[in-house]
Amino acid sequence: MTHDLSRALTGVSGILVTPFGADGEIAPALQASVVDRAVAAGVHVLTANGNTGEFYGLTTDEAIAMVQAAAGHIAKRVPLVAGVGRGIRDACRLAEASAAAGADALMIHQPPDPFVAPRGIGDYIRAVQEAGDGLPLILYLRNDAIGTGAIADICRLPNVIGVKWATPNPMKLKAAIEAAPDHIIWTGGLAEVWAPVFYAVGARGFTSGLINVWPERSVAINTALEAGDYAVARQLIAEMQVFEDIRAEEQGGANVPGVKAALALMGEDCGHARPPAAWPLNPDQITRLTAFMRTHNLINA
Repeated sequence: MTHDLSRALTGVSGILVTPFGADGEIAPALQASVVDRAVAAGVHVLTANGNTGEFYGLTTDEAIAMVQAAAGHIAKRVPLVAGVGRGIRDACRLAEASAAAGADALMIHQPPDPFVAPRGIGDYIRAVQEAGDGLPLILYLRNDAIGTGAIADICRLPNVIGVKWATPNPMKLKAAIEAAPDHIIWTGGLAEVWAPVFYAVGARGFTSGLINVWPERSVAINTALEAGDYAVARQLIAEMQVFEDIRAEEQGGANVPGVKAALALMGEDCGHARPPAAWPLNPDQITRLTAFMRTHNLINA
């Protein structure tokens, strides 16, 4: 099946969880039901090896296994975006493996190296692009301190089609949109709660970890925003705010634990979250999460 990737990126980009078994090893088969639920709900794009997938807690071999598994679960029903990153050799190896697995695009995590030069990011992206056999590239921007000019420059590199904007600076996003080529799709990278703000300055679509648990709500929010109905979008977001509030706690360390705890409550245990995540959730977080799940009929009362 051929997908219109640029159009899909204006929808919901779901970030898939990485399941672990009781032995602590990855358990790819447990991801299948999450994928099926997301596809049935109308999620537009699914991403393997994103932050909700604990990318930085996986070995490169594990990340390769997860993108291969995700490709099998998705079976071309929606576009598959594969996250790549870390050291340049690991990033290139993972890019090559992701292309071979059938990924439709690569999402390049912003290098976390403490000595990142803005022009060095360009070299990094070019190397990944070559290793990825010409796949479209989506840049994951978590630090906008490289400046608007540098952001615009990397958006001009070959095969770059989109930016996942994950900094809480909407005016810098606006400036970057104005400075970059027109073909770039700017996707909100801070999930549902920030989506209306980013839409207001020109972004389209958003990423979501909620899709692992409640994909219908994510799709409804996107539908409202695409229709310009901010009032409905805000109401839909308000009703799921507690889920994102829990995930944002402990300096964001409860992000993946919030998703995995919710899945366990649903009877779809995907195991623990690896350190340094805040696992397990504390009793107060579990109480609030359980109440949220019951209120919205995600688990039995």
